[in-house]
This record gives sequence, C-alpha cells and structure tokens, in this order.
Amino acid sequence: SLHRLSMMAHRVRILHSRTFRLNPAVCHPYNADFDGDEMNLHIPQNEEARAEAEMLMEVETQMISPRDGFSIIGGIQDVISGNFMLTRDLKNIPRDEAVLLLTNAGIADLSRLPNKQKVSGKEIFSMVLPKDFNYKGKSKAKDIDGTNEVVIKDGMLIKGVMDKSNLGHGSGMLLRTLHKKYSSKEALRILRDIVKLGVEVLTKYGFSTGLSDSDLPKEINERIRTEINKAYQEVEELIKTYNEGNLDPLPGRTIEETLEIRILELLNKTRNLSGDIVLDNANKNTNLLLMIESGARGNVLNLAQISASVGQQAMRGNRISKGYSKRTLPHFKKGDLGVDAHGYIRNGFKHGLKPHEFFFAAMTGRDALMDTALRTPKSGYLYRRLANALQDLRIDREGKVIDATGNIVQFAYGEDYIDVSKSEGGKVNVQRIINEIMGD
Repeated sequence: SLHRLSMMAHRVRILHSRTFRLNPAVCHPYNADFDGDEMNLHIPQNEEARAEAEMLMEVETQMISPRDGFSIIGGIQDVISGNFMLTRDLKNIPRDEAVLLLTNAGIADLSRLPNKQKVSGKEIFSMVLPKDFNYKGKSKAKDIDGTNEVVIKDGMLIKGVMDKSNLGHGSGMLLRTLHKKYSSKEALRILRDIVKLGVEVLTKYGFSTGLSDSDLPKEINERIRTEINKAYQEVEELIKTYNEGNLDPLPGRTIEETLEIRILELLNKTRNLSGDIVLDNANKNTNLLLMIESGARGNVLNLAQISASVGQQAMRGNRISKGYSKRTLPHFKKGDLGVDAHGYIRNGFKHGLKPHEFFFAAMTGRDALMDTALRTPKSGYLYRRLANALQDLRIDREGKVIDATGNIVQFAYGEDYIDVSKSEGGKVNVQRIINEIMGD
C-alpha cells in the first residue's frame, strides 16, 4: 500500500529507488479539492531493493536497541500489571483453572505444569519460558518475602516477580537474554505469550481501581496539612528576611533569584515529604498501588497529588511570575511574593482545586504541551543532520573507523571495540558470562 511504502521511505534509505512526484489530491480520500504541495514517494524498483527494504523493516531485526543493547519492544500497562499480579499475589490456583487460563492465552505446551491439585502463579508464568532457560536478575518491586531477586532455573521461575524492570522495554536483561540465547523470532514469540498471559490474568481475575484507593486516614491528612502550614510559615519568614534586606545571596545569583530558589526548594521539599507520608500510609492492597509498584502506570507523585497536595507549579524551572503587572492574576496584590500568588496548589485533585489553582495548573499543562510539540521537529531535524553526516563512516578489517576517503576517524571503534547492541548498557558483564559457562 502507499502508506506502507511511505513508512518504509521514512525508516530506511532504499537502494536503487527512483523518486516520483505525486499530487496529494489524487491520494486524499475525503477532499478532491485538496490544495497541498506535491510529495515524494520512494518506490523500490527491483527485487534487490524490495528484499532489502523487507528485511530491514522486519520487526525481528528491530528488537534490540543499538543505543544501549536493551529491548526496544516490551510489555506495557495491562501486560505488566497482569504478570506482576500472577507472580506475586496468586498462590493456590486450582490446576484446572490454571490449564484454562493458559489455554485461553494461547499456550499449548503444558507438559511442565506440575501435576498437583493447586499451582502457584510463578509456576503458571514459567509455562511461557523455554525449558532450558536460566536467568538471574533484579526486579524493582519486591516479592512477598521482601526481596527483589529474580531467579529462573531450567525454565521455572523459582524466585522473584515480573515487573517493568523485566518485562518493560528499555530496561532489564530478561528480554535481552532471551533474544541473545534464542533467535529473534523465538524471543518475539515468548514475548507474545507473556502479553497474552498478562491480559488473560486481568480478564479472569478482574482489575479495577476507584477514588477510594487513594483514601488516607484522617490523622494522616491532618499531618500533611500541618507540614504544608509549616512550609507556608517558613516561606513568610524568608520573604520577611528579604524585605528587611538580610537575605544572603547565593554565589552568582541576585537577591531576587536567591529568594525564588530558596522558596522553590522549600516547597518541593514539602511536596516530596507529603509523597513519602502518603506512600507509607496508603493501603498497600489496592490495585492503584499495584500499578505504581509494578511500574505498569503512574508513580508515587501522582498518588500524592491526588490524595494530599498538587504542589508548586513551575514554568521553565521557576515559580509562575508572568501574568499582569507585578502580579500573576488580578485578584492578588501587586508585589505579592507569597506561596498562593505564584502557582502553589495547596489542595489535592481529590479535594478539588480553587479557581486560581486550576488556572495555574492549566498554564503549566499548556506550556508542557507546547514544549513537546515544538521539541519533536527540532530533535527530528537534528537527528537527520547527524545521520547524514555519519552515513559514510565504516569499520575496516583492523577495527578502525574510517570515512569514504579513507581518513581515520577513530583508531578503535567506540574507543573500546565494544558493540553496544551486544552489551549491557555499554558494558560487558563478565560475571554473567562466567555464570553461563559454569552453569550457575
């Protein structure tokens, strides 16, 4: 299709291609009077070009990142939540129920499933792994016993849980090790089974979250309010010191800049403290905490902003200062340096925001949206320039990096001869190699 070919043209430089000029009006499905510029369409002209494009565009060839050697493709959201719940929380599952779960997930080989009345979630997850697979690693989340060590021996998950550190993209060595030990096609097949199993677990056992998941005991809410009131008082003292001319400037900063930095540090510290209080006292048995703990979605800051306080809204790293003459909004006094007047949101989302707090949140939200939209084309153009500048570099037989005219760019590729895509974040894990050889 035209769409597929245009995607190929964006992703890969195709040999033996010819450029055609097409009028978008011909291709536009809705508007025959479409008035736009002509566009280029690169079409592979022979079998060699078509084979090259098809091979380079295969998903199997794009699984490992050349940047750090980790997997580009990985599980997200439901996949991580489901497998985390399966490997940590589900213990005594009737064998018939486990067979039905695995069958619905499309996993046919159940020969290694223990022949006993009840099986654990770890034993069920092990059915997606090859029977000769051995692995030792770490998870970010902790198991019921409080450890974060992951041990797989002869294809069976002996210890640990599956979270974002192992199943997510760009992190952890589980997917990388599967890709390295088996073929890329086999690694993708295993990942497909993991995805189906995670979704099936949530479908079978249910997974929902509500506003009550972020509820806190009354005394904890009072404690958070006390900390916020304390921060307000400390800011007032700082402003008083500034007005009296007794504030010592930081090196290389003016008195005004020093005041803003000190206030921002104080308010951010209070927000982080509120987050710690919320995390320590929130109900650990809710699905909201499960998502945060497993890395499937959200973080502690999100929970703190819902339950306790949204905190200081920052524009370009500073408190909000632009708006009207000498004030951010018309109902604040001119020259007001206080907390509320410069973008601090005292309330949590669950309790509701005041009008000026809502406005400040909208300001920073729009700023982040614009920043994202503007940064995308800039980084894309920069990458294009960089790729064009480096496209004639190659490695000769001696391991030197040379350009098209034979000039030496580097005497050793990367200064250390290491192919990053075959490493672990640019480093060679000697201990892992020894363990694999010794069979430990």
